[in-house]
Amino acid sequence: MAATTRRKSAEERREEILRIAIEHFAVRGFHGTSTETIARQAGISQPYLFRLFRTKQELFLACDARACEKVLETFRRAASGAPPGEKLAAMGRAYTNELLPDRHAVLMMMQGFAAAGSDPDIRATVRQTFRDMAMEVAELGGVTAGDVWAFFANGMLLNIVAALELQEMAVLAHAHPVSACGGQHGTQTGRRVELDEDVLSRV
Repeated sequence: MAATTRRKSAEERREEILRIAIEHFAVRGFHGTSTETIARQAGISQPYLFRLFRTKQELFLACDARACEKVLETFRRAASGAPPGEKLAAMGRAYTNELLPDRHAVLMMMQGFAAAGSDPDIRATVRQTFRDMAMEVAELGGVTAGDVWAFFANGMLLNIVAALELQEMAVLAHAHPVSACGGQHGTQTGRRVELDEDVLSRV
């Protein structure tokens, strides 16, 4: 008697679609990605995909949220294992060593920023997601708003290094986000713009 194949639940299908869609959106962006291609790779019909995600935009934003959550999970794990005063540095190393090599999560976030430039609905959601991430990084690292902005600024530089495959540029390849702060509490030399403590609340 032939064994019956268990049908996947709607939640299992959602997870599978998110995994596939992130790979496509990360490479081709919001406008360049076909939901028909995603559905075909997932082994479902396009109408069924839109039963789980009502619109392409909803699917894209779910992918962006999942990518951001992966980044935060990495930061939380790194920070939890680091002593006080070294948590931001630990998050920076985790970003370089764990997230950049995978690329999909990082590139998905970059596609979110790109799509936000022309779509106000996407912008509102991506903006809020980024704000929440920055606030949590500040809390995890126990640092000021200025240090968090420096952390993300250098992280964006590393995103570009990964996207353009510039790893052969040794100076950039061996940097990590926290280096923009010159250490845990912003000891970098040269002029630095100090931000108000509540700057993130106004993002």
